[in-house]
Amino acid sequence: MGCQRDNLYFLNTSKSDDKIEKWFNNVLNMSVEFKYQSGLGNCFDTEALTDALPRGQNSPQKPPYGLYAEQLSGSSFTAPRHENQKTWLYRIRPSVLHEAFEPLKHGLLKSGPFEEENPSPNQMRWDPMICPTEPTDFIDGLITIAGNGNVSQNSGCAAHLYFTNKPMTDRFFYNADGELLFIPSFGEVKINTECGILSIKPGDIAVIPRGMRFQVSPLGVSAQGYLCENYGANFRLPSLGAIGANGLANPRHFLTPIAAYEDRTGNFKLVTKFQGILWEAKIAHSPLDVVAWSGNYAPYKYDLSLFNTINTVSFDHPDPSIFTVLTSPSFVPGIANVDFVIFPSRWMVAENTFRPPYYHRNYMSEFMGLIFGKYEAKGEGFNPGGMSIHNMMSGHGPDTEAFKMGTESPLTPQYLGQTLAFMFETNQVLRPTPFALSTPRRQKDYLGSWRGLTSHFDSKKR
Repeated sequence: MGCQRDNLYFLNTSKSDDKIEKWFNNVLNMSVEFKYQSGLGNCFDTEALTDALPRGQNSPQKPPYGLYAEQLSGSSFTAPRHENQKTWLYRIRPSVLHEAFEPLKHGLLKSGPFEEENPSPNQMRWDPMICPTEPTDFIDGLITIAGNGNVSQNSGCAAHLYFTNKPMTDRFFYNADGELLFIPSFGEVKINTECGILSIKPGDIAVIPRGMRFQVSPLGVSAQGYLCENYGANFRLPSLGAIGANGLANPRHFLTPIAAYEDRTGNFKLVTKFQGILWEAKIAHSPLDVVAWSGNYAPYKYDLSLFNTINTVSFDHPDPSIFTVLTSPSFVPGIANVDFVIFPSRWMVAENTFRPPYYHRNYMSEFMGLIFGKYEAKGEGFNPGGMSIHNMMSGHGPDTEAFKMGTESPLTPQYLGQTLAFMFETNQVLRPTPFALSTPRRQKDYLGSWRGLTSHFDSKKR
C-alpha cells in the first residue's frame, strides 16, 4: 500500500540532509545489525564486547569495562517464576542521567481512559489514512483511533497508527504506560533498542516492552502501520489446550536482538509516555548504550508467515480464537485483556458449510485491520491500511458480495492466498477518538455494505 494524497497530507520525498545522512552512517556503528537469538520467553545472555557480561553474579562491585549494572523489571518482583520478567543491562551510563521531564504536546496521540466521546454500538470502518505532509518522525506521526481501559489501572489497550518519513536522529522514546505491538502495513523500519536492533516489514510484527528505550527509522522514504498499546499483562503465547504440542505460533520462531550499543554524546531529547501524557527531557548521551544484557525481558520480532494455521477439515467455520498469535490475559481466566489474532493465507476445505465467517454478535470488541490482500468476508471498501471497529454485541459478518460468494460457490478445496488481516480482540468496549470520528477517512455509510442482504425465506420450501 502506498501513501495516499488528499487535502490533509501528502508524502514528502525530499532527500535526507547532511545531518540525517551522517546519522545513518554513524548510528550504532556495528557489524551486528539484524542478528538475532530465537525463542520467546528464553533467558538470554548476549554481549557486544567479549566478557562484558559479569560471570557468577549480576551486580559485581566493578562490572567489566567500567560499565554500570542496571535491572529493568517487566513484572513485580514477587511475580511467580514462570511470569517473572527482568533483564540485567550493563551500560556505559545509568538511565537516571537526564534533565527533568517537561510536558510535551502530543498531537493526535490519546490514552486511556477514553472519555472524550461516548462509546457507540454502531459498526465503523475507515479508509486507509495518509502520510504526513512535513518530515515526521515516529513520535510525531502517532495517531490514536480508539482504545479502552485506563493506564493508571494497568488495564485495556489502544489502537494507534504510526507514520514516519524521518529517522529519530536526536530523539529517543520509551512508553511507561504499556508495551507496543508494531504491525507494519507499508515500508520497512529499523527499531534501535537498548537490547539491540530489529528490522520489520509488512508481514512481520515486533513487540517493544514497557519501559524499553528505542528509536524508529524508516529504511525507505516512508513507512506506516498499526500499533497496539497494551496497558495490561504482557503479551504471551496462548495455551494450546486440545491442539497439543504443535500449532499456531512456535516459540523458536520469535527473534530477539543480540547486544548492540552506541557511545554517542550530544544535545538529545528523551521522550516518554507516562500516564497518558508525553513528557520530554534533555539528555546528553544516547541511552542505547547497553554493551551486554542478560534476561527474559526484551524486544522481539516474529514473521507471521510462520504461523501454523489450524482450521476445520470437516464442517463449520472455527472461532477466531484459533488464530491467536499473542494474548494479554485479564484477571478473569479465559477472558483476554487483548488478543492479537491474524487471518493468514490458508486452505478452505469445510464441507456443506458457509465458509466465510458467520454472522455474529459477541462479548469481545474487535478492532480489525488489513495488511495486504483481500479479506474473505469483505468485498469493496476494506483495503490494506484500513480498519474497522465492531463493539460488544454489535452484529457483523460478511457483506452482500461475500455472502453471495459463500452461498453460491462450489465447495471444492480452495486456497485463500496472498492475504493477511489481523484483529485486536478485547474484553472492554472500544471508544473511538474525536479524530477517528471526524476524519473524512471514516466511511459514512459502512452499514450500506449489508443492505443487499434481502430475505430468502420461503415457508413452503424446506
